[in-house]
Amino acid sequence: MSTPTRRLTVAQALVRFLSVQYTERDGVRHRLIAGTWGIFGHGNVAGLGQALMEAGIGPGAVMPFHQGRNEQSMVHAAVGHARHLDRLSAQAVTTSIGPGATNLVTGAALATINRIPVLLLPGDYFATRAADPLLQQLEHPTEADVSVNDTLRPVSRYFDRVTRPEALIPSALAAMRILADPAETGAVTLALPQDVQAEAYDWPEEFFADRVWRVRRPAPDPVELAEAVQAVRAASRPLIVAGGGIHHSRAEVALKALVDATGIPVASTQAGKGSLRHDHPADLGGIGHTGTAVSDDLARTADLVIGVGTRYTDFTTASGTLFLDPGVRFLNLNITAFDAHKLAARTLVCDARAGLTALTEALSGHRVDPAYESEYRTGKERWEQVVDAAFTAADENAVPTQTQLLGALDAVVGDEDVVINAAGSLPGDLHKLWRARGPRQYHLEYGYSCMGYEIPAAIGVQQASPGTPVWALVGDGTYLMMPTEIVTAVQEGLPVNLVLIQNHGYASIGGLSETVGGERFGTAYRYRAADGTFSGAPLPVDLAANAASLGMDVLRAKTVRELREALATARASDRPTCVYVETDTANPAAPPTEAWWDVPVAEVASRESAVQAREHYDRQVADRRRHL
Repeated sequence: MSTPTRRLTVAQALVRFLSVQYTERDGVRHRLIAGTWGIFGHGNVAGLGQALMEAGIGPGAVMPFHQGRNEQSMVHAAVGHARHLDRLSAQAVTTSIGPGATNLVTGAALATINRIPVLLLPGDYFATRAADPLLQQLEHPTEADVSVNDTLRPVSRYFDRVTRPEALIPSALAAMRILADPAETGAVTLALPQDVQAEAYDWPEEFFADRVWRVRRPAPDPVELAEAVQAVRAASRPLIVAGGGIHHSRAEVALKALVDATGIPVASTQAGKGSLRHDHPADLGGIGHTGTAVSDDLARTADLVIGVGTRYTDFTTASGTLFLDPGVRFLNLNITAFDAHKLAARTLVCDARAGLTALTEALSGHRVDPAYESEYRTGKERWEQVVDAAFTAADENAVPTQTQLLGALDAVVGDEDVVINAAGSLPGDLHKLWRARGPRQYHLEYGYSCMGYEIPAAIGVQQASPGTPVWALVGDGTYLMMPTEIVTAVQEGLPVNLVLIQNHGYASIGGLSETVGGERFGTAYRYRAADGTFSGAPLPVDLAANAASLGMDVLRAKTVRELREALATARASDRPTCVYVETDTANPAAPPTEAWWDVPVAEVASRESAVQAREHYDRQVADRRRHL
């Protein structure tokens, strides 16, 4: 008996296939590819463009379609969507071959570095080479099968060029496996030659059957668990480092149960912040270069560091100078063995929720010394006073500092609001100061710290969670790089809130430049002075007018009081709204850095600032340890 088939183009078949893929975890099913972003050019308009038109028009569309304005930002929107849904649902992004495809590279790197699923579908050259070279084709003199899409290989977890219709079947299945696997996920690229996209084929009906990809919760190995329990019981000053894996696994309740039972304190990475609610007595806030004083003080004296779902970047470890106890050891719970083995740690290679639950049960009756609890709770109380001082303005009619802006926002948001940021000086202030009220509120992309992420990510989060107040916090430097998706928010009626902060340049890198002997060179947005430096008057740009020209409602705030009122108005609005504020940069009021970060300084220099910075660098780098 012959196998039933359906005659479709490759593009039509791919869209149909994607529409019936699902993930399932804990008995709850999610659509794996919830929609497709696209910008069309000659490389995809007649293939995927035609297929998406058939599948994506009107309510109940087989494949919802979202129109983007910039290829990179479409990936950011898809990442924001997938992260907010704990990686259980993703979106696809299609572009033409050429600059559209290469614009995907930054977004793909961000997705893969942060372990967030996104499916990339760039057009490609003619597989038949009938038209050769075609418009925008890269001609490599010794490798004829190379195209610009090969730039996506190193930033993709899976890459394939589908040069035959029947090759789509194994390639599409492999792509779904990677996207749904919490230990393997990231950007997945299927490069689609434009002639192949439009080619018809008789597809087996089984290819279009509903397919469920179950997201595993692997339990810890019994031997590893026994060793982990022994290590925790032997430790006198244990410290949990909460990473993003806790959120991805929805392990927040399991973490709280472990902490409530044992009294072990928790410090958080940028991705892990919010794993405990900010007012939990064991939540110490951020750790590392942008961490709190209490977290970093405890890290320096911890004898056991329990990393849960963290990659241990240089910000978290203060470039290897933070964990200073001579006998410190590491216990890493991670679903990815690659990360679990970092810092020569004992390992629990398992799902975060499953591992934390098993640890809590196996540690029954164990609790840290009351003196240790008293110590870190006292440190937490001291830090809360620092936060209060940074958030509070003595004069409500004064120009707000950036930390006072965060204080005003803190007074307006509810537990369900989502605050999004990625780059500039804000990540440091947020990590140290923000009081996360729920597991989805603190949305910081700091794996790649990509300028331009915030606005499109806010759109992705708004799509994932309609009705949730979403805030994109953006400095002027970031805004100028990628404001274009404001148009998308307006077009789709998505009431995202943009807090646009004018501080006339790259505040974060300007501060870093000053500490490493660079004297803030090339970091200010100002006219040139007579000596050629960018130290003249601020440039006469009006970013609020720009946001308004793209369709946003704009509220200008000049004082702390006006800022608070504008934020409240924005939150109540059902329109995309921008709150524009120029902050006081002369008195930033941010707490100082509590830990070092290794940015190498010139070993020889003629300017005294760099000479002094190198002396400081040599003193700091002497504290670095390799944990073996």
